[in-house]
Amino acid sequence: MADKSQSRVERRKQLKQKNTKSKPMRKKIMKYVLIAVLVIGLGIGALFTYYIATAPDLDAELLADPASTNLYDINGEVFAKLGAEKRTKIEYDDMPPVLLNAILATEDVRFHDHIGIDFRRIGGAVIANFREGFGAQGASTITQQVVKGSFLTNDKKLKRKIQEQWLALQLDRVYSKEEIMEMYVNKIYYGSGAYGVAMAAEIYFGKTDLNDLTLAEAAILAGLPQRPSAYDPFVNPDLTKERMDTVLNLMVQHNKISEEEADEAREVNIEELLTSKKPDFVKYEGFIQQVRKEVNEKTGADIYKDSLDVYTTLDPDAQEHVEFLLSDADDNPIDYSEDEDMQVGLTVLDTNTGAIRAIGPGRNRENDGWNYAIDGDGRQGGSTMKPIVAYGPAIEELKWSTYHQINDDEPYKIAGTEDSYVRNWNRSYQGWMSIRYALEQSLNVPAVKTLEEVGYNNAQEFAEGIGMDFESDFTLTDAIGGSGSSVTPIEMAGAYAAFGNEGVYHEPFSVIKVDYSDRRSDELESKSTVAMSDYTAYMITDMLKSVVREGTGTRANVSGLDMAGKTGTTNLTDEEGGGSPDSWFAGYTTNYTVSVWTGYDKERKALNNTKIAQDLFRETMSFISQDVETENFVKPDSVVEVQVEKGSNPAKRPSEYTPDSQIVTELFVKGTEPDAVSEKFDELEPVANLSASYDEESESITAKWDHEEDDVEFKVSAGTDGSLNDLTTTGNKEVEISNVDKGKTYTIEVIAVNDDMESDPKTVTVDVPEDEADDLPQVSQLNQTFDPANRSALISWEYDQNGPVEFEIVVQDGGQTIDEFNTNKKSVNITQLEPNKNYTIHVTPFLKNNGVRGPSASVQVSTQGMDNEEEPENGQENEEQEEQPAEDDEQSDDDQQNQDEPQSDQNEQQQDESNEED
Repeated sequence: MADKSQSRVERRKQLKQKNTKSKPMRKKIMKYVLIAVLVIGLGIGALFTYYIATAPDLDAELLADPASTNLYDINGEVFAKLGAEKRTKIEYDDMPPVLLNAILATEDVRFHDHIGIDFRRIGGAVIANFREGFGAQGASTITQQVVKGSFLTNDKKLKRKIQEQWLALQLDRVYSKEEIMEMYVNKIYYGSGAYGVAMAAEIYFGKTDLNDLTLAEAAILAGLPQRPSAYDPFVNPDLTKERMDTVLNLMVQHNKISEEEADEAREVNIEELLTSKKPDFVKYEGFIQQVRKEVNEKTGADIYKDSLDVYTTLDPDAQEHVEFLLSDADDNPIDYSEDEDMQVGLTVLDTNTGAIRAIGPGRNRENDGWNYAIDGDGRQGGSTMKPIVAYGPAIEELKWSTYHQINDDEPYKIAGTEDSYVRNWNRSYQGWMSIRYALEQSLNVPAVKTLEEVGYNNAQEFAEGIGMDFESDFTLTDAIGGSGSSVTPIEMAGAYAAFGNEGVYHEPFSVIKVDYSDRRSDELESKSTVAMSDYTAYMITDMLKSVVREGTGTRANVSGLDMAGKTGTTNLTDEEGGGSPDSWFAGYTTNYTVSVWTGYDKERKALNNTKIAQDLFRETMSFISQDVETENFVKPDSVVEVQVEKGSNPAKRPSEYTPDSQIVTELFVKGTEPDAVSEKFDELEPVANLSASYDEESESITAKWDHEEDDVEFKVSAGTDGSLNDLTTTGNKEVEISNVDKGKTYTIEVIAVNDDMESDPKTVTVDVPEDEADDLPQVSQLNQTFDPANRSALISWEYDQNGPVEFEIVVQDGGQTIDEFNTNKKSVNITQLEPNKNYTIHVTPFLKNNGVRGPSASVQVSTQGMDNEEEPENGQENEEQEEQPAEDDEQSDDDQQNQDEPQSDQNEQQQDESNEED
């Protein structure tokens, strides 16, 4: 028992000693924690003190005037001064309660109760940010917004927030609540170029007296400052309506209006509230929209709310010309008459730096309206995606040559579907072809086959490396720009510029530098990244040069410029009516890259003229390249030019016998060029002892020849008059040609051929004689009957020969031919015979079709003893004729001679001629 008692005592002692030791240790830890907290607190206090000490002073002038931002072009000239115009100042008493209540409910409901900062709101924001992430909810009061817009930038750094709260406390101490509210409503930006609520009311609703504002209008104005471009009622009335409903809900929540009043206000139609006079179009506004977007994304500042000096990449001459081309000016070379409501998005970049030189935001736009060059997700890219998704990755990953052969044999079935196919736009399939030709002619089947070979992951990685963003799953039809993925003109320009810049990609940028009112600066020029090998960039460029020289993009070509480019269209289904709702052209030189989209706004319907995109590219590139030296694209050392025999697969070099017409020059990645030489056109011995003969009995030609080799065939051609037609290819050494034409000379050509080669041709000629015509017999029973009274003789004969026989009649007087004619009759009447003559009439038969003649027969007609006095009536007529006016005597000697010569019966001769015509 004693031992046990002692052990308990010992244990208590030990426990007491242990507790004694642990108490000093806790005190030490607590001491260190308190010291750390104190140090941290002092550090934070010192930091806060530093931030407060370096905060700007309250400047009454800056508080009174809205922020003014200067935008500079590449020449250092100010092209826009934002905030200096479109403002109308009001006083606090000019604000009606409905507007004041809408602003307070939306922006700062405890405005009249706090000291410039709202601790309750800060607490709510801290909780929201803890739950949803930093920046999820702001705690800025109206006073803080005035401070920020007057003296500070828009970033979310701790320094700016501390300075903002400090200055808000000072502002609330120095100025009354009414003065601060007055500053707010005069400084804030409401969109459409309007600074201050008074100008906004006039621009949107046409009201110059704020007391005329309705509850709905006041709610719209109160909701605009949060996102003035997005909630612009001229552009997005649906979003405006949603924002108005939010403001009305807040006014009900804070007991500014009743639920019934809110419901009544919700019934309005936004478009009916707006004035018919919309804001004037702002010069260079499409470019300014990109500047605002870029500055806000990269710095958090707002060019309409903050005082900035922004140095941009704008080329004012290029921008002016682009806006001209998108206008309805009478002297605009672009004809929009076929698609008057067509919209356009256009971007001009510096190929080497990615600097945006000009932006074409659209046609007939409203102020601060949708910008088709930069806004949204864009449209389907069509065939302009082929270099980006198919051929670029294939050259980069697989080191394909520009000659690489791919089989365009038939429509390509999409895997996993029952009846979905990729088809070529022309519904034509030409078999094996080079990828250069496939891209030049914008054929779809070779493009999707290329994507399949290169692999989806490789293709997507390549495309994303030059700025593409694929929203949906990457699919087969991304190769032809026909999937759910879309692209904007600015993104397309950035991707194509990388091809023109030796594979180096720059994200397109419009802002070089931003200077702030506190003398800080941000450099915003984009950095370069190597997106592909230089051989890929050059080989794609060379293929795209073929597109504009002889492919689908010839209309975009600018004479004298070394340029490359690609067309692209998308298709509607048959159910949608067919046609192309989108048309693209993207191209570049070593200086500039231009991307153009044309289509309709929200309605997806077919364009009537899909060539406008090419016209816009041509006119833009031509203008910006004038008086500028444009260097040619330079082939890098990683690429070699190689002559290839056309049709060889895989590629082979031509032999010394390959015809020039069968040789093409293509590009290969160095080290992959072919070594094999084609034997297709190597020398093959021609045929020997070629001869030909005509067999009259069979009426055919037989050609024969010799050849030393056995594994050859012979191509035989034949023809007349210098024209040869292919007859046959045979393994025999003779050929028979039937159905030949008589009276012709035939040329027979024979070429020896095998699987790879053809010999020189050998020829021989052979004459095919005419059929010998039978002799024609002489006419029989040739007689004449002389009629002295009429000075005529009837000549008649008989003839039994069949066929197209006619008769040549020759009248002679003393051996001299005085008349000659033909007839198909068997009698003629010779008239106007002269007295005391001996006439000889010859009759000769002949065949009309080939001129074969028979022997002549003759008959004599004598007019001896015939007296002129036997024809007193004729004499009287002659006397009467001599008394005619002088012009009748002016007959030619030939006419007079014809009157004196014997004539055949005129009626009979006319009948003969009529029969001859029949």
